[in-house]
Amino acid sequence: MLKVYGSKMCPDCRNCELNFNKFNIEYEYFDINESLKNLKQFLIYRDTKPEVFERLVKIHDIGIPCIVDNDDVFTDWEGYLKKLGHSDLEYEMGEACSLDHKGC
Repeated sequence: MLKVYGSKMCPDCRNCELNFNKFNIEYEYFDINESLKNLKQFLIYRDTKPEVFERLVKIHDIGIPCIVDNDDVFTDWEGYLKKLGHSDLEYEMGEACSLDHKGC
């Protein structure tokens, strides 16, 4: 089963969750704002998988949602769903979470 590390405050995380539910993707959600244990586990992935997070860190992105599938760690939930044949993705409109308010 997939593990998703994210935050209910993050529009991209909410959209990931919305679409995983829509397409009946089994996952367990770990909100990094709800417990230090969840945050610490996410940071371990971020700190030990530079090939996944390096680009995101350079643009001052947190790197969530972070999806873990056994040993595979990725952040492109849209690409993951498209690989499974799901192209009709849904998006909720919400407040941007970047410092410049142009995205996440």
